[in-house]
Amino acid sequence: MISTPERATTLQARRLGIDTRQEPIIYLRADSPVCRSEGFSALSRVLVHTEHCKIIATLNIITGEMLRRGQIGFSESAWLRLQLNNDDNVWLSHPKPVQSLSHVRAKVYGHTLNKQQFQEIINDIVAGRYADVHIASFITACGDDKLSDTEIIALTRAMIDSGSRIDWGQPMVIDKHCVGGLPGNRTTPIVVSILAASGLTMPKTSSRAITSPAGTADTMETMTEVSLSLEQMKQVVKQEGACLAWGGSVRLSPSDDILIQVERALDIDSEGQLIASVLSKKIAAGATHVLIDIPVGPTAKVRTQQAAEKLTASFMTVGEQLGIKIQILYTDGTQPVGNGIGPALEAKDVMAVLQNEPHAPQDLKQRALTMAATMLEMAGVVDAGCGLEKATIVLESGLAWKKFVAICIAQGGMKQPGEAPYRFKLMADKEGRVTQVDNRRLAQVAKLAGAPIDPTAGLVIHVKVGQQVQLHDPLLTIHAESSGELNYAVEYLESHPDIISLNTEESGVENHSD
Repeated sequence: MISTPERATTLQARRLGIDTRQEPIIYLRADSPVCRSEGFSALSRVLVHTEHCKIIATLNIITGEMLRRGQIGFSESAWLRLQLNNDDNVWLSHPKPVQSLSHVRAKVYGHTLNKQQFQEIINDIVAGRYADVHIASFITACGDDKLSDTEIIALTRAMIDSGSRIDWGQPMVIDKHCVGGLPGNRTTPIVVSILAASGLTMPKTSSRAITSPAGTADTMETMTEVSLSLEQMKQVVKQEGACLAWGGSVRLSPSDDILIQVERALDIDSEGQLIASVLSKKIAAGATHVLIDIPVGPTAKVRTQQAAEKLTASFMTVGEQLGIKIQILYTDGTQPVGNGIGPALEAKDVMAVLQNEPHAPQDLKQRALTMAATMLEMAGVVDAGCGLEKATIVLESGLAWKKFVAICIAQGGMKQPGEAPYRFKLMADKEGRVTQVDNRRLAQVAKLAGAPIDPTAGLVIHVKVGQQVQLHDPLLTIHAESSGELNYAVEYLESHPDIISLNTEESGVENHSD
């Protein structure tokens, strides 16, 4: 039973069905006596009490007839968090000041924060005491290389301590992560299948996309259930040696998933928070050995070898301090991997590689094999230099596909990725050789088409750097779930004709596709 404020006015709850993502929002009439008596105004932070629960929410004021006098409206996130029924009694009061916001202000002004200060911030974020604007301020204050290694370690520990932590009772639990910035780089399901079929334990928890058109969890969700409870995840790993789950459903570093929602809106994924995000999830999931894939290319997230080496140094320092073994693999980040960009389209590439289909994208296959080989050697399954042979045998024999199917079935069943109904094909307007592909703008096209929120949206790229194309050859095909989103993506594509650059051999002068 939750105690309610003395002399507070009782309001009746009404579900409005408004999607406000993770931020809880409440709605009152402009003439509500509660607003006058408590001094609430639009965007006030309000403590909402029911008989069984309480949360802090942001107040929105309405002037129409959506609510009757004496009613209070709730967004979906607020309604679900409070476990309400229509006409339940609700009381409002002022929340206590959120003291950790002073630490955020200190960071905005360039001060260094310690573990306790980060812990207070993270605890308040997880408890729902921060509005999105406060979270955005924290993310921005920590962005642009503003966290030292000591602060990254402190932030990582705070994020780990804010949620659950799994102990698998084994000396070695292996995992991997790609820092991102490379569309279509969906190696994880293939690598997990190879390693699990080789006898390794790999409980893979993945985030949804932050700034990309798809994350591993988004892609896997088009093929199986990824929102597993902690007990379900443990059962799948016990049965199959691995899983491919969404980390947000098992409360492993829960603050990370809240931060990711706001980072996605800001289109920010800073180096320090990236390291804290990755390692907090890995350590919370019980990993002891982690491979970090850093694609390097002019339009990837990490653009130069110098930047890659700087990021590597921070990863190694933080990993050493937190007791986790890190190995770094630099990979080619000059162009997308595979054919599809977007959850369902990337899933089809993954299935084609695992099933050893003749049309499977060979760059995705070779990239996954390289990572699996490195991890097999890191884990001591094979001697140095023998990992690639072992990984190739497991993949091409069908053992990896068999293991992937078994993991999907254990997670709730396997299904086929869907198809988008609307498409647009970009054709080459000249002959030439592909000299460059802009990863960032290509990803933007896929996102404008609806990915990753629309699972079948995205694009398929038909060419690779160095490939010779003829007049009217297809360069890419946009997939969308609505005509409006298809038009947005096409408009952007046509306003950026240098997304795929062609060089005419006759003149040696670079031209661009329209």
